[in-house]
Amino acid sequence: MDLAVPESRRAATARLDRFVTENRFTIAVVFPLVGAVTLLASAEGLLPDPLAFNPYFVLFGTLVMRLPLVAGVFPLVDRRAGLALIALAAYSYGIELLGVRTGWPYGEFAYGVDLGPMLFGEVPLGLPAFFFPLVLNAYLLVLLLLGRRAESTPLRLLATLATVVLVDLVLDPGAVAIGFWAYQDAQFYGVPWTNYAGWLLSGSVAVLVFDRGFDRAGLRRRLDSCEFMLDDLVSFVLLWGGVNLFYANWVPVGLAALLGAGLLWTDRFDFDLSETRFGSAVWR
Repeated sequence: MDLAVPESRRAATARLDRFVTENRFTIAVVFPLVGAVTLLASAEGLLPDPLAFNPYFVLFGTLVMRLPLVAGVFPLVDRRAGLALIALAAYSYGIELLGVRTGWPYGEFAYGVDLGPMLFGEVPLGLPAFFFPLVLNAYLLVLLLLGRRAESTPLRLLATLATVVLVDLVLDPGAVAIGFWAYQDAQFYGVPWTNYAGWLLSGSVAVLVFDRGFDRAGLRRRLDSCEFMLDDLVSFVLLWGGVNLFYANWVPVGLAALLGAGLLWTDRFDFDLSETRFGSAVWR
């Protein structure tokens, strides 16, 4: 891999695109499957310390799976988008600290393992890397699924918010099952309904910030030209769908399959195994 500093954003974009394209199968399929096995082995006591729930392994694997999304949006991060991301990072830390300390708006909960370095010893320092993609992937999927109807602001925002909640209906039960965090009260696979009410609040803010911060037309053009841009959502379906399947969380498994169907519908979850090789794949 060329380690020289790119001379321009265009050169950096081309290099990122090439790297992700050449390693799509590893990033979008191998990493989440290995991640699911590792997390399950950790939760079931099959891995010794310091391998079990190693926070740096968790953070590293997460960042690798985020690469397609990062590469996809990289050329679109201008001053306005950059300010939006900074504001949203501050917001995500603030509302998570509020949630840990007061139980509002998600319900009383506590982290069971460290997900990388912890800010103030309470919330993951890498929180934006966990939070941003949940919202941005939902936003991009909605743009693809709605097509021209996405020009309707109310429809676009409501559909994105519904997809964000759908994503969390898959994530939270799986995360609780393996012990990432735990809630004091629980109604849905170890998760209280108040958590999803909280996601309606935090998700609404995040969706609005992304919608105002990024050039929607630019995102749509990038989606059309960048086939790997939703690979992070592919990883999400494989990882958390697999975890929920192991614990027989059937409703979350079905919802993960629904997300997978949306990706298939948009030709984002379709690859030819006969043409793949370790570290690369030809995706249709």
